[in-house]
Amino acid sequence: MPAADLQYPEPGADEGHPPVQCDACRSAFESDSQRAISFLLLDQLTIPVISCDDHVERFSSVCGLTTDGSIDLLHHHPAGGIRCPGCRLAPHNAAQPMIPVQDGAVIVMACPEHQSKIMQRFQTGLQTQQFLTSSVSSTPNTSL
Repeated sequence: MPAADLQYPEPGADEGHPPVQCDACRSAFESDSQRAISFLLLDQLTIPVISCDDHVERFSSVCGLTTDGSIDLLHHHPAGGIRCPGCRLAPHNAAQPMIPVQDGAVIVMACPEHQSKIMQRFQTGLQTQQFLTSSVSSTPNTSL
């Protein structure tokens, strides 16, 4: 099914989140090109995502805080494809979650189980990042 036939949520219509301010993200959501899809490889997950390059990079780096392994972001279809049958069929579903990332967003095109896992990883990554930055900024400057 061409991406133009997919029905994505309107930017800002997802669970009361503010509208997507990033023009590049909105353009990627409306694109009928498969080039707008990137693939997040995290542990054993291969998750197709749609966003602009900057926000998909930001999303993957935050998710990467939740793993001991490496995280890869591909801008082409991964070798071996997508293993999960539900994730392979996800582009045919009309409702895909839009996750706010700074002033942009990422659409996660995965089965409900993997959507939940990646959204939990992103939330945990945000909490980890907040903890790390607050720990650094609140450390007293001591001289030895």
